Amino acid sequence: MNEFAHYSLDDLLALMAVLRDPEQGCPWDVKQDWHSIVPHTLEEAYEVADVIERRAFDELPSELGDLLFQVVYYSQFAHEEGRFDFQDVIDALMSKMLKRHPHVFPEGTLASRRRNASAAEIENIDRRWEQLKAEERDDRHDQEAGAVLADIPRGLPALTRAAKLTKRASRVGFDWPDTRDVIAKIREELDEVEEALDAADDDHVREEIGDLLFAVVNLARQRKIDPEQALRATNGKFERRFGYVEQALAQSGRTLEEADLAEMDRHWNDAKHRERERNSTEESL
Repeated sequence: MNEFAHYSLDDLLALMAVLRDPEQGCPWDVKQDWHSIVPHTLEEAYEVADVIERRAFDELPSELGDLLFQVVYYSQFAHEEGRFDFQDVIDALMSKMLKRHPHVFPEGTLASRRRNASAAEIENIDRRWEQLKAEERDDRHDQEAGAVLADIPRGLPALTRAAKLTKRASRVGFDWPDTRDVIAKIREELDEVEEALDAADDDHVREEIGDLLFAVVNLARQRKIDPEQALRATNGKFERRFGYVEQALAQSGRTLEEADLAEMDRHWNDAKHRERERNSTEESL
């Protein structure tokens, strides 16, 4: 444990209030508002994901703290404007979680918790969860047109939002019945990209590439794969392999600019081979 281990949530809330004090606070913190903090919130969420994917768990307490600080920030803004405070955030979360877990809290209170849900209840958890979320959406949107997709945040990364849009649509039956149908759609969209390229129409190419990506996201979603996580993993793999290419060339006294594509491709394939051997060795341990 470190020297900060004994601070409490109340201490954190008090710290934020001081940072935001117009006379005694930090000038940077004082000038922040709802919109200026959003990019930092997104960045902190991705840093948490990165730490977990790298399994750098010793870094996780700090990154989770940074993410929690974002919640404290918004709560302070709201408190200053008389909208709500951090306690209201906790109350809203607790109420929602108790309501969404009737198989654990049948009376909607912590005191009503039970043990050993039946097999049938466990099987219906996902269905019931989505039903409760749909009821909450109906309450918020009062059954207006477009309510099925209305609360999916537009600020989400495009791959994540596409997955959520298609998942929500699939809940009401708007989905391909078979994975092979999605693959056929991907091939169809790829053909349309080629047609747009042949026509040298940049706007059309942009549109068709978007359609192709959307179809690929559908495939990932059907296979219960998070497309954002999958692409982040591929980004990491590309970085490792390209770094190997750069290092291999440097060891032979050459730069990337001096090498031709065939030479870089040989080192790339060597990097792939080494990764497969390493993964095979780790799996056998």
